[in-house]
Amino acid sequence: MFSKGSKGGPNNPMDNLPVPTNRKTLGRSAPSIISNDLVVIGTLTSTGDIQIDGRVDGDIRSGSVTIGEKANFEGEIVAEECTIRGRVNGIVRARKVHLSGTCHMEGTILHESLAVEIGAFFEGNCRHSADPLAEVAGKPEPKASFEPKRDLGVAAQPAAQVQPASGIFGRPAAGATRTTSTGSLLGAIKSGH
Repeated sequence: MFSKGSKGGPNNPMDNLPVPTNRKTLGRSAPSIISNDLVVIGTLTSTGDIQIDGRVDGDIRSGSVTIGEKANFEGEIVAEECTIRGRVNGIVRARKVHLSGTCHMEGTILHESLAVEIGAFFEGNCRHSADPLAEVAGKPEPKASFEPKRDLGVAAQPAAQVQPASGIFGRPAAGATRTTSTGSLLGAIKSGH
């Protein structure tokens, strides 16, 4: 009755599936929502909108991303538009970035257009880019330790060899030498300066 094939022959299961048609989408579809009780670890990819109200540790690639007030995100966001209302620690690369008054952003922002509301917290690097989606934002380098010769312009002095007056329990140490980085300070104390 409903088969196309010969009577009594097996039906092809693919004949029963709907044929895809090209439909015009009117307006935007509903956003994909990560609710406040959900934790996601990994990469989220969408051509539409993503709204994060929970916690995401990973990367997001989307048309539009909204980080809600109670949300916590750590990773990289690559999107056409990004609105941040919650906590973000990482890299944001988007054409339009909006930091609301409730956001707490730490990291790097590459943007074509940036809007920052009064009360927004942002600590990190921010740079305009003609195409932030194609550009790669490098991870921040760790801060180097303090080096007096570099940071204060002090000429480097060789470390002094110091001979201890006595070893453990007041006994002289046989052939013991000690190198210290405070050699210039000890030299100044011995010379009376």
